Amino acid sequence: MQLRTINFKSITKALSLCCFLYVGTIGAQEIIPDEVVKEKVKDSVVNTTRVKADGVAAVVGDFIVLESDLDREIAQLEAQGADLKEVTRCELFGLLLEKKLYAHQAIQDSVMVNELYIKSMVDQQLQGILAQTGGDMQGILDFYKKDSEQALRDEMYEINKNGYLEQEMRNKVINEVEVTPEEVRTFFNEIPKDERPTFGTELKVAQIVVIPEVTEEAKQAVIDRLNGFKKDIENGSKFATKALFYSEDSGSKNNGGLLPAMNRKQPRMVKEFRDVAFNLQEGEISEPFETDFGFHIIYLEKIRGQEYIVRHILLRPEMSPETIQKAQEKIEKVRELIVSGKTTFAEAAREFSDEEETKFEGGRLTNPTTQDFNFELTKMDTEMYTQIQGLKDGEVSQVIQDEDRINNIKFKIMTVTDRIDDHEADYARDYLKIKELALQDKQVRAIEKWQKQVIAETYVKINGEYRDCEYQNNWLKNE
Repeated sequence: MQLRTINFKSITKALSLCCFLYVGTIGAQEIIPDEVVKEKVKDSVVNTTRVKADGVAAVVGDFIVLESDLDREIAQLEAQGADLKEVTRCELFGLLLEKKLYAHQAIQDSVMVNELYIKSMVDQQLQGILAQTGGDMQGILDFYKKDSEQALRDEMYEINKNGYLEQEMRNKVINEVEVTPEEVRTFFNEIPKDERPTFGTELKVAQIVVIPEVTEEAKQAVIDRLNGFKKDIENGSKFATKALFYSEDSGSKNNGGLLPAMNRKQPRMVKEFRDVAFNLQEGEISEPFETDFGFHIIYLEKIRGQEYIVRHILLRPEMSPETIQKAQEKIEKVRELIVSGKTTFAEAAREFSDEEETKFEGGRLTNPTTQDFNFELTKMDTEMYTQIQGLKDGEVSQVIQDEDRINNIKFKIMTVTDRIDDHEADYARDYLKIKELALQDKQVRAIEKWQKQVIAETYVKINGEYRDCEYQNNWLKNE
């Protein structure tokens, strides 16, 4: 049987092009006004000398694609910093058709839209635009050629809603794609030896973390404060306003504490949070409760089937100067024990570290991308790189003061336990990385198969000069 040749360039380009039209779709901070354009379709997207009346370039299912839609997509991508030098207008137009196909099929499959989440994104985007323009709403309306703020909000809502549908549909296609060990082995063996990927220098990194203790008095002070917020809200204050001013959750406070919809069938929050949220009634505010992140109160805004729309306020207890100093002194003594040779780094981690995720692994950090202990030097998180750069293998860093989503202050020491130089992919040593490449390849093929099937079943009409493009998909249905 002839083996299928693996072409990494085609896989990479397919993934990159998909990312072009999905990155930033929901989180974009601006909408780009329509521009009327004309140019040779296959020219580079950077050509800006074009003038043409707007018209219908294509129809995909229930969606019409205007001439100006492609230029708006290009402007959006450029505003987000995308490098489009090697991408033609025909390629981008084909990807725009894919977006409409995803959105159309999402509607056919009754994909649910979280309306409150979309509206909150519109609010956030509009606030961002107002901040950039000094609060000049009339100027914004003039710029976007809208008669009213509501008309602008309606268009922004449609843009965000369609982006949401596209993303959810694409995720639905690839989320169930998995690879077996045998598929990974076959994938690797099919790669010609002279085309096997090279992985850069990799480090194994370990750390010991000491976290200052939180006193019971500090915890009670936070509980009392949250109870005060709850009483104010019950007396007429708005939960969203309290969250905006006081919540310490940077990810939700600007949205008035609003979180992405919680679903009983797809739990994402920590168990303690879910247990409280799913036991509330609509319009009810919880008592203060504790998670690893701090203390919360939750407001259940709406129940829609299995989805719960909630807002929350997070507060963290303050650490006293005494407990901070005690933690710093402890980590310094631990470092002295290791440097003097009285214990190893791994033994000290298991005995003294407060970080449950790493202490039982001798302090070794897990790469969140590959789920192994190796960190490729060129892809390492900038903060981590700054903390370990210059360390020789086995050398212990000085004490570092740090923070994370859970702890405002923590102290740690770090070391590099192993170093692997640049090397050609090795099946045994690099299995997890090869597995990820095999998964990406299978996802690309799953998307291609899905698109071929759905395009054949969907009404598609391409107009004018865009019929001259060479598409990867059979948009012209000429086969």
